[in-house]
Amino acid sequence: MVSAHWSALSLLAQIDLSGALSQIGGARFVTGATMLIHMFFAQLFVGFAIASPVLQAWGARTGSPRMDRLAHSMTRFNVLTFSTGATFAVLFLVLLVGLYPRVTASIFTHFFYLTAIAMLSMVLALWGMYSYYYKWGRYAVLNKKRHIALGFTMGFFIWIWMVIMSGIDTYMTTGGGPGRPEITGGNIANFGAALQGLFNPMFVEMILHRTFANLSWPAFALAAWAAFMYIRSKTQADKAFYDWASSVGLTWGAGFLLIQPLIGFSMAYAMKMSAPTNPAPGTPAGGSFERMTEGATSNLLLINLVLVVGLFVLSNIAMYMGAGRHPDRGSRIPIRFFGLVAAVAGLYSISPLATSEYYLRYIAMLVMVLATLGAFITYLRGRLRFRYGSPGASYRVTLLALGVIAAVVALNMGFMKSNSRVPYTVYNQPDYTVEPGPPPDGFGP
Repeated sequence: MVSAHWSALSLLAQIDLSGALSQIGGARFVTGATMLIHMFFAQLFVGFAIASPVLQAWGARTGSPRMDRLAHSMTRFNVLTFSTGATFAVLFLVLLVGLYPRVTASIFTHFFYLTAIAMLSMVLALWGMYSYYYKWGRYAVLNKKRHIALGFTMGFFIWIWMVIMSGIDTYMTTGGGPGRPEITGGNIANFGAALQGLFNPMFVEMILHRTFANLSWPAFALAAWAAFMYIRSKTQADKAFYDWASSVGLTWGAGFLLIQPLIGFSMAYAMKMSAPTNPAPGTPAGGSFERMTEGATSNLLLINLVLVVGLFVLSNIAMYMGAGRHPDRGSRIPIRFFGLVAAVAGLYSISPLATSEYYLRYIAMLVMVLATLGAFITYLRGRLRFRYGSPGASYRVTLLALGVIAAVVALNMGFMKSNSRVPYTVYNQPDYTVEPGPPPDGFGP
């Protein structure tokens, strides 16, 4: 039996998959699609792992059983879907090793110690998750504080894993920045060199961006899920719970969304400042930032801007509709005003009128953010008096649209960032390119 398995594996190893891969988009397409599917589940996992114990602790403090029920539902989602996300993560790793063996080996050896810490953090996060979930019935009643501590263990260690992986990712996008040591194949770099690569010019901005993004778009996904589950609910108690959960998802999603444009601007500026002082021949003068804003991904950047404006506009619409739960509905008037200002400013920022002078686009987006902040504060102040249980169909459709658009924005941003370093796998290091030929030129001024 063992010899038969080895024979089968040997046969598979000799199969040339280049023709099959070219028919479905090529090696880059297959690898990228696999990673995007993994990131879809990974971002939900990180967001729910961080938010679940916060909700449970908040529920314990306020005496709200709804908080505990929602936290349990989010953790249950992570337990049920973890294997799916992990499967695509392993497949992605197999594709990297098989299709890009040189850069994969060099990255793993250069960041060997940090990768080991990340894997240990993942193991501890899984221990925390399964302990948190399967001890819910007994610990959540008899040992509430210990149970919440298990949940925070899950959230903390998965955040450490995200931090390290983001550092390696931004190193590949920036090449480490000016003066950073390059990766070398065949040897394990010392811990200091690995840390230098981790703390590259985009590192802090990316950590902030991903932390808040992993709390924002999963919250919109939660709101969309609650809107869908409301339709399936049979009892009035369940309808009230899912209506309340949709409001929680909208509040968290819109709240963390407000921070994203500011952090996104800082991250793009850091990417621009990380341009190499001695670029390799054919490398765009502006680094990965030049490639993203003037190269093949520039159209995707505009599409993403349109989708982000859509998120802000729909968030205002959802808050306006959701404010109808208030007994006197008085908060709808200021929310409507703020929402109209946000919509006008957002539409102006993506119109041809703002393309001639980029500072006009930035001003318009800032007005959109500030107007949405006004609507958000008004909505938040009225939530204490909301009566849940009978949301309108238009409100539920808006939440479903928010969940879909938020997912598309998150995945498209990851695609743009990774594609900004092409044809390099590690930017400005000619030994590590996607294609065997020399990098193309023509992107500079």
